[in-house]
Amino acid sequence: MGQSRFDRQVEESAESVVVGIGKILAGRDLDGVRRTDATFWRAGARILPGVEGRVPRRSYRAGWQRMASRVAWLGAAAGGAGLAGWNYETTARTAQELWENPDPVLAALETGGITAASAATVGGLAYRVLTRERRELMREWVLPLHDALHRPLGLAEQTDPRRYLHIPHNFSDDDAEIRIDLPRQLGFSRDVVADILTQKLALEGVSFSWHPAGAKPYVLVKKTRRPPAKAAFRDPRTRELVAAAKESAPVIGIGSGGRVVCVDLDAESPHILVNASTGGGKSVTLRTIACQMLHHGSLVFVLDTKRISHPWAHGIDGVTYCRDIADIHDQLIELGQTGRLRTRIADDLGIDADPHAIGPRLLILLEEVNATMKQLARYWEKIREPGDPKTSPAIDALNEILYMGRQLRMHVLMVAQSATARALGGPEVREQFSTRILARYSVNAWRMLAPEVHPAPKSTKHLGRAQVVSGGTARETQVLFFTEAEARQWATTGQTPAPATRPGPAQPQEPSAGSLADAWSSTPEVLGATEPSATRHPLADAWSLTPAPAPAPAPAVGPGDPVAGITATQPVNPADPVPADDDQAVGLREAHELHLPDITVAALRFARANDSTFPGSVGKRGVELLYRAGDLKKWARNRPRAAIGGTDLD
Repeated sequence: MGQSRFDRQVEESAESVVVGIGKILAGRDLDGVRRTDATFWRAGARILPGVEGRVPRRSYRAGWQRMASRVAWLGAAAGGAGLAGWNYETTARTAQELWENPDPVLAALETGGITAASAATVGGLAYRVLTRERRELMREWVLPLHDALHRPLGLAEQTDPRRYLHIPHNFSDDDAEIRIDLPRQLGFSRDVVADILTQKLALEGVSFSWHPAGAKPYVLVKKTRRPPAKAAFRDPRTRELVAAAKESAPVIGIGSGGRVVCVDLDAESPHILVNASTGGGKSVTLRTIACQMLHHGSLVFVLDTKRISHPWAHGIDGVTYCRDIADIHDQLIELGQTGRLRTRIADDLGIDADPHAIGPRLLILLEEVNATMKQLARYWEKIREPGDPKTSPAIDALNEILYMGRQLRMHVLMVAQSATARALGGPEVREQFSTRILARYSVNAWRMLAPEVHPAPKSTKHLGRAQVVSGGTARETQVLFFTEAEARQWATTGQTPAPATRPGPAQPQEPSAGSLADAWSSTPEVLGATEPSATRHPLADAWSLTPAPAPAPAPAVGPGDPVAGITATQPVNPADPVPADDDQAVGLREAHELHLPDITVAALRFARANDSTFPGSVGKRGVELLYRAGDLKKWARNRPRAAIGGTDLD
């Protein structure tokens, strides 16, 4: 027998009631439409795809919260209905009395109504006053940011911005923190999101900390205090910071919040790369670091093809200044051999030895590497003999120093306008610079040198302002400024550079900064040959591990024969060979006439009296001091005001 229409309606109603009770207990929307990603135990953060129209705030709540709220309301309604039924008789009697005598009730209602209305008005006004900042924040900042940000993040437009944009009222203050919850898929561009945040919130000088791991990815945006406008060494507080710095960690500058920015050459980064365009303060940065290292007794080698980058260092004890490309070539090879010698010393000392036993710290300042590398390659092509390697031994020496500098207390400070892998000798060479200082950089330069830091901070033309990138973070820094006089004074008032020797009478010795310049006075022999070569360039085998035989004793000569180191009282042997041109011992007048025609005798005498880098004498002819011709030529090539065409290099 079929069901009647009434029976079907009863069953449908009962089913609807059961389903409704289930939805209430499950905390789901009563219409059955799931609008957010909320679950029974977890609150929702975003709208599900395909949902249209306005989404009420309750749809973001967790299921148990909605269930508790509904049960509480139902309980209150049931309790009110029961109380009303239980007091029905009393209520009816009271109503009859009020009907017969309404005046007291009306008076009470009037007073209570006025009080309630006043309380509601005051409460409403107080609520509006207390929430004014929040409403303004939502209207002026949060909603416009949501309109611009929901598409790049892949969120629905109906998403409640308060669910993922956590922006405090004081977000523009120093040290404020903004948190943005990110979608789990991470299918967005970090640069685009960061650019929208900085533009819509008018932020400057902020850092982004991305946390993509886990079930709740997010990004923190922090606005920090900017570095000081200036960081001058003459400031007493700055001077105290420099004086208190470790010997291996010179102060680079002052960062945000007044924090000192320095790099430990022993623990963090043995080499430093400075990349900046013209006027970015490259030489000032190197001057800041070098004068502090000299103050602590380090030896500094300045390789400067520009010739005038560091006039403050001219003539300082412990500084070897090379301005000519030939001398830069020779000096790099010497430093490479010094590194190999230190490797043997370190191997003999063992792992527990005092690092100072290896020798004093060596700091190599390589200016304008883009131009210097090209000049070194061209110079080697000019002097290379058949059978020599195609790669310049000076470039090989530099690369080897970069690979082994930390343990050997040898550090390279390299300056470049564009530190491309091609300019430095390959990407593996550039990776040796774990600390990089960038100033007035382009977007391409930042992506090339600091791709791990997102997004790239905006470059500024503020004098002395740079980004110190180390360990995957960028620190905005006001570079410490030494005037040339202050740098020279600080460099010369510290420890005296110690001789670079190893203790022990039978141990090998390392050349010092002064003696390194003369290490090529004797000609090495051809690799694998049994006799010295008269035509081969003396630097062709400088990179060989096979040491050259000791030079033969100098022959005795007679008076007037200008041989280096021979006085006028020694006898001459006519059968002895004539010394090489650079090995001749000459007076200043002979030097002018035979070797340096563009430098007058008066200028040579003035330099001898006033220039601390003028070479020392090697002998006497009567009362006249004699000088090695090669030393005079090298001095002429590397003096701040270079001689023109008188050094046999052109």
